[in-house]
Amino acid sequence: MGDELRTNVSGQDVAILAGGCFWCLEAVYDQVRGVEAVESGYIGGLPDNPTYEAVCGGQTGHAEAVRITFNPAVISYQELLEIFFAIHDPTTLNRQGNDIGTQYRSAIFYHSPAQQQTAEQVIKAVADEKLYAAPIVTQVVAARRWYEAEAYHQEYFARNPLQGYCQFVVGPKVAKFRKQFAARLKT
Repeated sequence: MGDELRTNVSGQDVAILAGGCFWCLEAVYDQVRGVEAVESGYIGGLPDNPTYEAVCGGQTGHAEAVRITFNPAVISYQELLEIFFAIHDPTTLNRQGNDIGTQYRSAIFYHSPAQQQTAEQVIKAVADEKLYAAPIVTQVVAARRWYEAEAYHQEYFARNPLQGYCQFVVGPKVAKFRKQFAARLKT
């Protein structure tokens, strides 16, 4: 069953990001100082209560995403987005590497006008810095109902580091993050 949007619970805030396979994003954000929880799940489509098989079929409109609960006194929403744009390709429409389909789109699901404004500002800054040769196609859309992915997807990389996809796709993204954002790592 879908969870209602949660924000500002006990001084925490929530960010929902989609940037390809949720295993990659979860593995990175689990290591970020100030991030208190990361859940893999689905958002942005129909029907209610989607399954992984239905989402992967590309017909639901849901994106694979992560819901990040974070302490804004330790890490800002803007800093989470800066990491997001460094660890995935925001210029490929409905694709990350060999993962193709709308479920792998680049999207920021905002919970407030402030989050929307921050997302748009970060996208503009990344575009102005010309970090990518192609235009940024990341969607900025209001968050809707969140559906937590099946239990076997949670902490997938941590539990399956030797699985092929984890070794060849997730691992390199985690290594890139650790190198580029060493000051943001949990101790």
